[in-house]
Amino acid sequence: MAQSENNQDYGANQIQVLEGLEPVRKRPGMYIGSTSSRGLHHLVYEIVDNSVDEALAGYCDNIDVQINKDGSVTVRDDGRGIPVGINEKTGKNALEVVFTVLHAGGKFGSGGYKVSGGLHGVGASVVNALSTNLTVQVKRGGKVYEQKYAKGKVLCPVTEIGSCDRKESGTMVTFRPDPEIFETIVFEYKTLATRLRETAFLTKNLRITIRDMREEKVKEESFHYEGGIIQFVEYLNHANRPLYPEIIYCEGEANGVMVEVAFQHNDGYNENCLSFVNNIITPEGGTHMEGFKRALTKTFNDYARSMKIIKENEENVTGDDIREGMTAIISIKVGEPQFEGQTKQKLGNSEARGAVESVVNKVLTIFLEQNPAVGKMICEKAVGAKHAREAARKARELTRRKNVLEGNSLPGKLADCSNKDPKQCEIYIVEGDSAGGSAKTARSRDTQAILPLRGKILNVEKAREDNILGNAEIRAMITAFGTGIRDEFDISKLRYDKIIIMTDADVDGAHIATLLLTFFYRFMPELIRQGHVYMAQPPLYQVTRNNKNYYAYSDEELNKILTELGRGEQNKIQRYKGLGEMDAEQLWDTTMDPNKRILIRVTIDEENASDIDVTFSTLMGEEVGPRRQFIEENAKFVQNLDI
Repeated sequence: MAQSENNQDYGANQIQVLEGLEPVRKRPGMYIGSTSSRGLHHLVYEIVDNSVDEALAGYCDNIDVQINKDGSVTVRDDGRGIPVGINEKTGKNALEVVFTVLHAGGKFGSGGYKVSGGLHGVGASVVNALSTNLTVQVKRGGKVYEQKYAKGKVLCPVTEIGSCDRKESGTMVTFRPDPEIFETIVFEYKTLATRLRETAFLTKNLRITIRDMREEKVKEESFHYEGGIIQFVEYLNHANRPLYPEIIYCEGEANGVMVEVAFQHNDGYNENCLSFVNNIITPEGGTHMEGFKRALTKTFNDYARSMKIIKENEENVTGDDIREGMTAIISIKVGEPQFEGQTKQKLGNSEARGAVESVVNKVLTIFLEQNPAVGKMICEKAVGAKHAREAARKARELTRRKNVLEGNSLPGKLADCSNKDPKQCEIYIVEGDSAGGSAKTARSRDTQAILPLRGKILNVEKAREDNILGNAEIRAMITAFGTGIRDEFDISKLRYDKIIIMTDADVDGAHIATLLLTFFYRFMPELIRQGHVYMAQPPLYQVTRNNKNYYAYSDEELNKILTELGRGEQNKIQRYKGLGEMDAEQLWDTTMDPNKRILIRVTIDEENASDIDVTFSTLMGEEVGPRRQFIEENAKFVQNLDI
């Protein structure tokens, strides 16, 4: 085969060498996960994590995070201050090395930190590389030093710009993300506040303050928890009814790993166990979570048998039974954490498993001996969960046998699509038979399936699995999707690439959508994580003028249409109260035509997992007080709500 001209030109000089921080700007996703809003906020976390490392080492009491009027962010701490002497290996000022050299810092081997979070020493330099400008000031030894950068490049040497009290020390970093790199450079106050609150819970006595200067009225919150993760569990459980008043706390050190665990059961049925390593959340758990689960299962089964709660001829309760209704925080500190993947989703250190198991086993055994009433309540709840699990298993088996006997495993109300390639197919979960009828008429039969729901599905936040599986509407969804639920969930069996929730744009519609999302989040979270769940956006208004229809999906869009058409009596405006008010043609044109419709993908921000769980528990749980407070605090953000 003849070589092309391009191939002939490929030689040694065509090999690119990216110097300094150029690799970060070339491939930012490799370092911060993405250039979306999530990656943007990760920049703040990286700088904050450096300050938290000072707190973990015992040198920092306060961290201030400020969103400035120009959209930049300032992070200030009262730690020791980054060193400003000459680094012998590079011949450069140590401050410059930290902000311009990848994998440079005091976090390696037996350096300046026993434990640390962040991206293994790339944090400060990566933030620098992805910012249009960054300024760092250091107070150290009675002097104030400064250096400025632009897109990772040094603008000036480290300069002494003033003096301070010799007792003062700390680091202040101000940076503005590069709009050429990120999809958005607008920081969300709530996203940052949630993460900073979580960080304060995990670091006893550290005070973290966040301030937003962008609006006329400054927003400010301060987080400081002397009780640490005990108060974290209290916060997560505040919308639930605790089964017992105490929060069980286990603390100790084993295998060089510092272990902290706090947990409490509530009278609900959902497990909420969050794990952290050096203050970094591990959404996929890992060895520390395995150690916690093993300790719980063994200790409670031993206790239940010794107290005759489980009889000799009975099977043990499982770990899932014991963790029903449990809220737990597992936080460890380890010198050399080994994560699976740079985004720290799962811990791999084998010593962490044994350390957590040992500490929890020892402390929990003593606690149960001293608190037999609490131990009995937990064990009896676990036994009840075991019976419900067995009933749920029988219900699933009965459903399978029924499907086999009937020769048709799909629910009768489902109007399935003819295409058998899941990647080409989507299913609309539609509120009500009336809208379902219109949707069946409107749809593209080849690729769009319709499953109408009659009324509101069961609130899974308040029910056990056996009762949930007895609900006809939930059973119909499980069967239609094909994946199974919880431990039996298999994403490879999903029959539709898109699951689209289509409800009325009113209070009842919002409630039904929330019930459905609660079910997906609790029983099929991977559907959301892998991007298969969407919310349809039906129009709020129809404007008719000269027999021509225009559709508006918001008040702003309505005003724009009226301005363009000219306001007057010739405009006939209809406010849609429900999907049933649209005929099939209108429903297709506005909400179901893939070329015109608006879909919102539902996502889970794993870094704010604690806040997501609290929101579901608050909105869908038994306690009225927390729900009322949530509505009062968030009512100002609601638009187009019919009462």
